[in-house]
Amino acid sequence: MTLYALLILPSANRVYADSAVELTRAELLAFDRGVLGQRLSDVGTRVVGGVPYVTFEAGELSARDAAVLGNLSSVYALFEVVGEMLRPVELKRLDRFDDDLITIQKYQGKTNEQFTKLLLNVTLLASGFAAEMLERRFRVFDPLCGRGTTLNQALMYGFDAAGVDRDQKDFEAYAAFIQTWLKRKRLKHKAEFGPVRRERQVVGKRLRVELAADRDDYKAGATQLLDVVNVDTMRSAEFFKDGSFDLVVTDAPYGVQHGSRTAGKGLVRSPEDLLAEAAPVWARLLRAGGAMGVAWNTFVAKRELAASLLADAGLEVVEDEPYLSFRHRVDQAIMRDIVVARKPGERKPG
Repeated sequence: MTLYALLILPSANRVYADSAVELTRAELLAFDRGVLGQRLSDVGTRVVGGVPYVTFEAGELSARDAAVLGNLSSVYALFEVVGEMLRPVELKRLDRFDDDLITIQKYQGKTNEQFTKLLLNVTLLASGFAAEMLERRFRVFDPLCGRGTTLNQALMYGFDAAGVDRDQKDFEAYAAFIQTWLKRKRLKHKAEFGPVRRERQVVGKRLRVELAADRDDYKAGATQLLDVVNVDTMRSAEFFKDGSFDLVVTDAPYGVQHGSRTAGKGLVRSPEDLLAEAAPVWARLLRAGGAMGVAWNTFVAKRELAASLLADAGLEVVEDEPYLSFRHRVDQAIMRDIVVARKPGERKPG
C-alpha cells in the first residue's frame, strides 16, 4: 500500500477554506464508494510543512483512477508520499473549457464555485451511473438555476445542462453572459433566445444553445446542449420530459437573501415549503437510477425534515457516511448541508 496526499486548492472564500479539508475528506470517501471500488483506506488529514493535506492509502493508482481523482472539487495537486518526499501524480480532469466559465461571474449571493462542484460530484456519485463518470454525457437539471453556476459546471464537465428560474433579471443576466462568453471564446455554437408562447400567451423566455468544445466535434454532431427557461420551478414538467435527466442539483433558498414562490404561500424564505411542493415535480424529471442533490440552510430546516420531503417525493435518501459529513458554516446566518437521494427502479441505458 502507498500513502498519498492531496493538496487543497486555495479558496478566496476564507470561511469555506476553513471547511475545505474536512469537506474534501468526505468527498474523497464518496468518490471511493461511488467509482473507485472502495479501494482507499485510512482516509484522514495531516499537516506537512505547515500545510494541511487529505491523505489516504491505496495500491498503485491507474491512469483512470487519476482521471477520476482529478475532478475532486478542491484538489490542487496529488502526491505519492515517499519517505519525507512528495512525488507528484499527474491528474487529468473532465474540464473541456477554460475555467473562467466558472469564475468570471461575480455577484452578490453567488454560490462558491468549489461547493457547486462538490454538490454536483456527490450527487453524481450517488447515482446508478457513477461508474460511467468519465464516459457518460450526463444530463443535469437545476430547478433553481439563478445565474447558472451549476449549469456552467455541468458544461465544464462536458455534460448537457438545463435549468429554470423565475427571476427575470437573473435569467437575462445569465443568457447575456453565456452567449457573450461563447462568442469571446470563438466556440462553435448555435443559440436560440426568445419568448415561449402557449395558447397565444407568453408564458416565459427560453435560451437553447448547442455547443462544442472544438469545431471538429461540432461538425461531427458531438455537441452539448444548454436549455434554460425563465419560469417558475413548479412548471418545470411543462418544459422538460419525465425521466429525461440523470441528475437534479440545486441550492434551496437559504432564508436570508434568497426566496422562492409556492402556489400556496407566495414568496417564501424557507426551503420547507418549496421542497414540499417542488420535490415531486423535480423527481418526475429524474430517470430511474438518477440522483437529486439539494443544498440548504439547516438553521431554517432540519436535515430530518429535508430528507423526509425527498422521501415523500418517492426518492431513496442516502443516510449513511460520507453523506452525513457535508454540513459546514457559510456565515453567521447560514449553516449549509447537502441531502442526496436516488430514484429507485430499473435504470435504462442512455
